[in-house]
Amino acid sequence: MDASLRPTLRAAFAAVCTTALLLAVSPLDPAAAAPPPIPAAAPAKAGTEVEIPGPEDGTAAGSGHTRVPAAGRAKQAPQLSEAERAADGEVAKLVDNGPTADRLDIVVVGDGYTAAEQDRFHADARAKWAEITAVEPYSTYRNLFNVWTVDAVSHDSGVSGDPTPATVRDTALGSYFWCEDIERLLCIDQPKVDAYVAKAPAADLVLVLANSTKYGGAGYNEPSATLGYEGISTASAGNAKSGQVAIHETGHSLGKLADEYFYPDTPGYEKYEGPEPADSNTTTLPADRMAAEHAKWYRWLGATSPDGGTVGAYEGGGYYVTGLNRPTDASIMRVLGKPFNLPGAEAMIAGFYQHAKIATPLTPTGRTLRLRNTAKVSVPRLAGADGRQPDVRWYLDGRELKRFAGRTEVAVAELWLFDLRTHKLSVTAEDRTPSVRDPKIARSLKNTVDWSVRL
Repeated sequence: MDASLRPTLRAAFAAVCTTALLLAVSPLDPAAAAPPPIPAAAPAKAGTEVEIPGPEDGTAAGSGHTRVPAAGRAKQAPQLSEAERAADGEVAKLVDNGPTADRLDIVVVGDGYTAAEQDRFHADARAKWAEITAVEPYSTYRNLFNVWTVDAVSHDSGVSGDPTPATVRDTALGSYFWCEDIERLLCIDQPKVDAYVAKAPAADLVLVLANSTKYGGAGYNEPSATLGYEGISTASAGNAKSGQVAIHETGHSLGKLADEYFYPDTPGYEKYEGPEPADSNTTTLPADRMAAEHAKWYRWLGATSPDGGTVGAYEGGGYYVTGLNRPTDASIMRVLGKPFNLPGAEAMIAGFYQHAKIATPLTPTGRTLRLRNTAKVSVPRLAGADGRQPDVRWYLDGRELKRFAGRTEVAVAELWLFDLRTHKLSVTAEDRTPSVRDPKIARSLKNTVDWSVRL
């Protein structure tokens, strides 16, 4: 067992057999992770729920959840010089793929970077984005994203808790390791983070990079009630494995996926006996019943998954050893360094399209276009290895104009209008990816733009 987790285990399971818990997790089993979430019988702990990353020397993606103070250690704002204050809060667009309303906007904020280190922060942000977009389905859909950076100027370089719990640094976001006495748990002051995130034009997801090479991170996967973003992932900018933790956390925040790891020999987690969970990647059903009932990931059963093996019903998931099944043996929702499995990738794509649109009008839609005008639309290119692109089709008064298929602009003069009536010109862009088999999700992968046109 990782010694850094013992205080949390004792706090969470004081009412349960402590001796049994100390024997619960074998460090040799990558599926074994501690501590489990607090059992329902235990009193709820105040604060914000975060996911704890798995141990650095293991492969488990997570180690359960705990609650931490939203304001972290509640220290005063850093004492900055006039020059430092001038650089603080500057916003830049690291990746520009279109208007915020039609793109999934990620806001990256750094902590523990002094005014003189902001160039390093921008380089670290680019490196982490490259790491994220090396993983599918981010690779294929990278052009659906905008990435913003917000400069948070810290008085001190580095963050608290690195290298020891006694290390205290004066930083903009109050980041600190040893959160809840867990060395690798990297917590932040969420109100301070929000103050910087609010400076960006839009935020759907937040990534906080700590100026550190120490392994660690955290998943703040509760949506923001004030700014609307889906969650915060924290990660050490200089640690390669921390990036995998951040990707795993987006599986929760964007894909709404459950954890697929479990806790052998842990009291309360031997067997799940509750109702069918809402999460798309855990089920109480065996494969044959899923197929018969057309439930959960039945459309993917038997398919070869990118994380290895075939999609089926593998026992263990959602922290329980038995009673819940997961789609594959070892996706990134269980094991760091692995890709999303097929049902997980489908859920991630659905999450992308909750915030992004595949067609954006470049010609305003609020006025009638005349003979000299051209209707233009922007359709992001997909970057998948198969070269597949969105299907683009044009319609006049509901009738398809097949000669314009695939085009992103059409002149009104090309429509051959012969009357003075006002007509409706429409363009529909649709992503017909084979990575989505659920018709409900597939319907969200297209949108239509309309203009009024006349001679």
